Amino acid sequence: MIIIDGKKIAQEIRAELKTEIDKLISAGKNVPGLVAILVGDNPASESYVRGKAKACEEIGMRAVTERHPSDITEKTLLDLIDSYNNNDKFNGILVQLPLPKHIDEDKVIETISPKKDVDGFHPINVGNLVIGKPAFRSCTPAGIQELIVRSG
Repeated sequence: MIIIDGKKIAQEIRAELKTEIDKLISAGKNVPGLVAILVGDNPASESYVRGKAKACEEIGMRAVTERHPSDITEKTLLDLIDSYNNNDKFNGILVQLPLPKHIDEDKVIETISPKKDVDGFHPINVGNLVIGKPAFRSCTPAGIQELIVRSG
């Protein structure tokens, strides 16, 4: 049986990413940015997003968390996502699921630009993945795959 040291591998990956980001910034590129949008007050979602923000900051990325009450309207949420789609300071958008029942999660996922869909849930990204084209991949399976590859 092989025991995988996930924390060690995560540290290695973060160090590699920090080096890449430092090179981008040195070359005059914008600091990469991730916005996480939280709706409601789910403690598990809050913890997950807090971990993402901390990891981003450790590697030199901009991380913003947008917190909104569970009674936000679907239109307001879709407009917010669209504003980040058009904001060059942010390369990635993460809308933390689940969402309140009055918000159509499919609409939300489809509103996120496929180029900024870091969860890999947009139908275009899913389709590209299925046919073998480059696309954002869902982070959990991608992370598991990376752990296996790096563990030999």
